[in-house]
This record gives sequence, C-alpha cells and structure tokens, in this order.
Amino acid sequence: MSAARTTARILLGAGLVFAGVSHLTFARKDFQAQVPDFVPLDADTTVLASGVVEIALGTALAVTPQRKGLASRSTVGWIAAAFFTAVFPGNVSQWQHHRSAFGLDTDRKRLIRLAFQPLLIAAALYGTNDRSASKR
Repeated sequence: MSAARTTARILLGAGLVFAGVSHLTFARKDFQAQVPDFVPLDADTTVLASGVVEIALGTALAVTPQRKGLASRSTVGWIAAAFFTAVFPGNVSQWQHHRSAFGLDTDRKRLIRLAFQPLLIAAALYGTNDRSASKR
C-alpha cells in the first residue's frame, strides 16, 4: 500500500477515534445539534451510539490488515464510507435548522461543512483500497 493511502487511512482512523471520544465527552452537546428530528432515538442516545461507532470504525481503520474476505481493510473502508453517508443528514439538518455548534454559527459555514462529507467518504475508500491486493 502506498504511503499516501496509509497516511490517509491512519489520519482518518485517528480523526474518527477523536471524534468518537468527543461525542462521549466534551462535545456531546454540540453533536446533539446535528441529530435530525426524524431520528427515533433521543439526541443524547444517538450521539452516544454514534460516538461508540466512530471509535470502533477509527480503530478498525488503523489496525485491520489488508487481506481478502469479509474482515478486510477494504470492507472496513466501505463501512466507514457508508457511515459517513448515513450521518450526512445530520449535517444537512444542522444547516436547515440553523443550529450553531462547533463554531458553525452561520448558514454559510454550515453549508461549507456539507462539502467536506464527500471528502471523508473519498478518504475512507482511498485509504483502504490497495489495488495490488485485488490483483493477487
């Protein structure tokens, strides 16, 4: 795997672990501002659950070896990309309802934040796709 892909994977994993820990601790209230109204759980439960998932995904990105099969790094990358897709409505909800959190106190800032979600998806797929492993 190239150094760039490895770096992307490790940085994304570390970022997810940090975000997950922040869900459970100091940024818990800010993350609640992103929970859409249609989520059937209360905002705090949603934030806590997503924090645990982020810690697990981040750890898996950092430590899962590249191999074929279900427990592969590529699979973890697809799961992380799906997670980033699944939480995107929360970012949209924050923008639509003009909820300030994380310094996103204007609609412009919240809209710019939306543009970063596809980059997270791309990083998850890029950092976990070892093209040489698929040719073996």
